[in-house]
This record gives sequence, structure tokens and C-alpha cells, in this order.
Amino acid sequence: MSTATPSYLSGELAPVPDEIGAVDLPVTGALPAELTGRYFRNGPNPLPGHDPGHWFAGDGMVHGIRLRDGRAEWYRNRWVRTRKFTDGAAYLGADGPDLTAVTANTSVMRHAGRILALVESGLPYELTPELETVGPCDFGGRLTTAMTAHPKRDPVTGELHFFGYGVLAPFLTYHRLSAAGELVESRAVDVPGPTMVHDFAITENHVVWLDLPVVFDMERVGRGLPFQWDDSYGARLGVMDRAGRVTWFDVDPCYVFHVGNAREDASGRVVLDAVRYSPGAFARIWPRVGGSAVPAAETGGAVLHRWVLDPASGAVKEEQLDDRAVEFPTLDEDLLGRSSRYLYTVTGDAVVKYDTVAGTSRVRDLGARPGEAVFVPASGARAEDGGWLLSIVNDREGSELLVLDAAGLDFVASVRLPRRVPAGFHGTWMPDR
Repeated sequence: MSTATPSYLSGELAPVPDEIGAVDLPVTGALPAELTGRYFRNGPNPLPGHDPGHWFAGDGMVHGIRLRDGRAEWYRNRWVRTRKFTDGAAYLGADGPDLTAVTANTSVMRHAGRILALVESGLPYELTPELETVGPCDFGGRLTTAMTAHPKRDPVTGELHFFGYGVLAPFLTYHRLSAAGELVESRAVDVPGPTMVHDFAITENHVVWLDLPVVFDMERVGRGLPFQWDDSYGARLGVMDRAGRVTWFDVDPCYVFHVGNAREDASGRVVLDAVRYSPGAFARIWPRVGGSAVPAAETGGAVLHRWVLDPASGAVKEEQLDDRAVEFPTLDEDLLGRSSRYLYTVTGDAVVKYDTVAGTSRVRDLGARPGEAVFVPASGARAEDGGWLLSIVNDREGSELLVLDAAGLDFVASVRLPRRVPAGFHGTWMPDR
């Protein structure tokens, strides 16, 4: 029997064994005084001696850095104390899934005064600003499905749009929270079967669905994550209006973990930019069990891609925007669902900034592996890229919170963290103001 440590518990993915805290962190460069708030980053971190079977399945741990007036006041890391973590509660039972027995390991965000740790398989868990766990949140008992880890806040209305998916009908349910945090709408969306819907998009007047061929597979239950590519399912995108009517568009087979942005153009078409995995690129990170072989020519990485969807005619246009393998697209969230110019992504040891209007890109090689680069707008900035990018970067000495100028990707400052932070998923900036 092999005793080798799995890749998802090794190297940059290796979990840390405990929770710590540190104050007065060393800073190189000059932190902008305007960056006064908290940067939180979520990711999988199973307890010592626990093998979750897949990187995506580790217990959630949130790492936090508190910045104030040019100083880095503290760092701390805390596991999200879900029922799975504290009680070993099983997700699947005789009465169906326990939506509180989850990992809460994918993202973290703030809405209507609540800080929520999210994973797409269950309910969010509320945290304090110091990263202590308050408990599961079902919005007054109104949320009875899982909640995506990628909700979308409309920058004009302040409403939070999200969804839940599951393995039993209805397979997909749309939800909407008011700006005050009240669940005001839930609506089933008709899809053929139980697929893994990791992300979606919104525009000013529409919701954009990703109904793609990664489907629930009972044979994989207990062997990592129970989803598998299914050539027979097909691939389509859906444009849903505010009345709940969905226009579906068949597209070339692919998978999308992360959306960049979507918007409506002057002709009423919906333009969606996202990071697209071809069947071969998906197979590199998620090997097939059986099924057809993947041609060697299709085993590249995930690339920035654009779909133009016309609800009036039913026509769809697809276009690859770059051949560079990237992930974790971010933007100025004040332009979410509206026309925007810049997307920020990461690849290898670099940050890549896309100008989606000019069709150009700029690369900043860091010599170390960055995590998702979160855009923080500067107060009163006249340009869309007036602000900073925040990313936890792993180098040979450990980890640091890196601050880049978003316009030119120039170094601004870095905060040396007191420990290595395992590679993880998504972060957020929560300003005090």
C-alpha cells in the first residue's frame, strides 16, 4: 500500500496544523493609508491527519490581515467551525443532505453587515470581524437550498443575487437578497439534471446560467467529489429575464469555474467573459473515470473566452480572447454586470491584466506564485483601474500580502505574514468605511 502524501496535501497545498495570531507585521514599501480594513482569504485546510480525498473537500480556513492607516496591525487564521468540523456531522443522511455539515471553504464576503464563509454544497456560515464562527445562516429560515460561493451584488440596487444547486429536483434554484439582507425571492430554474454549477453572471436586467456537462455521479460518492464529465449532457448558457423566462443557447462543450463579467450591449445582446476549460483542459485537473479519451491537442489550460448571446434571435457567437492559461478573474465590483474594461487574472508566477476593450494584456512576473488578485478601487479614482490589487503570494521564505498598483501592476507594498498560507481560493477586501 502506498504511503505517499497526496498532491493536494503537499507543497503549496499542504495544510497548516493550527491557528495562530500575530501583531505589528513587517511592511516593505508604503501601504496606502486608504487601505484601512480587513483582507480575508478562504481555502481548504483539513485537520492534521485527515485526508478529505480531494483538494476541494478540505475544511475551510480563513486567513485575515488587518490594515489601518499604513500599518499591518494583525494576522490571524481560523477554521470555520461548521457542524462537519466540530461534530463530524455527515453531509448525507436518511433525511437528505444536512446543509450545515459542510466545509465553508471557498469564499468569504460581506453583505448587509454579515460576514459569510461560503461553499456551494450548503448554507453559509457567519463569522465575526475577528474570524470567530457565529453559526450557519439561513436568512430567517427562508433559505432551504445550498448557496453558491459566488453570489453577485448588483452595484446599483445593492441586491445580492445567488443560487443553489443539488442532486434532487429542483436541481437549480435562483435566490435574491435585498440590500438589507432579507431573502425576497426564490425561483426554481428548469435544467435537465444535477450538474455542478460553480458560478454564474448577472447583467443589469438578466441572470446568465452555465448549464455544463459536469454532472453528479453516484459511483463517485465517497471517492473525492461526486461529479464527472458527461459527454452526453451537452453544454448551454441561459439568459434569464427578471420574470424568470430563460432563453437557452447551445455552445461548444466546455466547463467554467469562474466568470469575469457580463453586460448588455447596445443591441440588447448579453456579452459574457469567463475562463473556459475545453474538455481536455478540464481533464487535466479532473481526470475522467471511463468515457472517451482526450486528444493530446486539447490538453492545454483554461483561457479567457467570450460568448455573445442574442435573446432576440437565439444566435450565439464564441471567441477565444487569449491563449494564455489563467484563472481567478476579478474586476472593479462597482462595474459588475455593466460595461467594464479591465479583468485581472493569475497564471503561474504572474498577474495578468486584460484590457477587454483594446484586446491587449499586461503581465507582471512576480517570481512567486500569487493567489487571486482582488481589486480595491481608490477613492475618487477617475480611471477604472485607479486602485490596488491585493494577493497572498507564496515564495521561498513563506507568504506575504502583496499590494500592486492596478494601473501599471507596479509594486506598492508587501506585508510579510508570520506563517506560510496554503494556496487557496477566494479573498475579499472589507473596508472600514
